[in-house]
Amino acid sequence: MTENPTPAPASHHPYGTPTTPHVTVRGEAHLEADPEIARITITLTARGTDRRTTLDGLTHRNTTTLDLIKTYGDAIEKLETGTLTIRPELTRHGRAERIRAYHGSIQLTATLNDFTTLGELVTRLADNDLTRVEGPWWALRPTSPHHAAARRQAVQEALQRAREYAEALDTRLGALLELSDTGVHGSPHMAPMGFSAQTRSFGGAAEAAVDAAPVDLEPVRQTVDAQVEASFTLIPPNLG
Repeated sequence: MTENPTPAPASHHPYGTPTTPHVTVRGEAHLEADPEIARITITLTARGTDRRTTLDGLTHRNTTTLDLIKTYGDAIEKLETGTLTIRPELTRHGRAERIRAYHGSIQLTATLNDFTTLGELVTRLADNDLTRVEGPWWALRPTSPHHAAARRQAVQEALQRAREYAEALDTRLGALLELSDTGVHGSPHMAPMGFSAQTRSFGGAAEAAVDAAPVDLEPVRQTVDAQVEASFTLIPPNLG
């Protein structure tokens, strides 16, 4: 008794066939929006002849800076502590090396959602001893509705483009075969814009914070780009 052979699977035609032609299009969107947050980085430094003095000075400066930032309440969306380092400075003494001093640093990152206080905070921070302020970096939140709006616009453009191709062939679209997201992104997420300042103290006190005028920082509009690719079947056109 001869068994029936297993039927061969139907061949797949990723580019369509004369009876089920395909059309593949790209949709793009380019939107602009005001930034929603701004980040600044604060680097605090200290120097002393021994490790304990350096660490104590750095700890005091860190506490003072944190207290200042926290006075801005809800305008501070996030406050994070980064790397803390204490390193010796070596000097050659005869044939040997000895520790000349210790250098310490600690990095803080503050995220603000109220730009009216940003310039004031940056100025007050930069007016402190041995403090470096970098930024601001303007950005949209990852959950910003502008990202979804860009995706929707990209899909709508792909659909409209596919319909135009179908109309040019005097036919219409059949079914959606595939929709792929080829990229959704904004302008460089943390591209530094605007302000960087550093003050150093060599035994004298810095000017009082009230004497420093707030820096005028203009928010930079963000761009949001989205790209999709979509494949549709077409009702077979009459090309005769």
